[in-house]
Amino acid sequence: MKISELRQKTKAELQKLLSDNREKLRQLRFDLASGKIKNVREIRKTKKEIAQILTLMKLVNYA
Repeated sequence: MKISELRQKTKAELQKLLSDNREKLRQLRFDLASGKIKNVREIRKTKKEIAQILTLMKLVNYA
């Protein structure tokens, strides 16, 4: 998701997206450890999106 799309979301939507991405990252890490994951770059993409959401929330004073 692009940062411009994230800026249009409300605080509640960002909180939900953040928790969903954290759960997705947790699941990806378990899949990586068990050898089920094929696309390892998905972990990097998810971590980047989490960082973007946290940065946006800090800048806009949502936190």
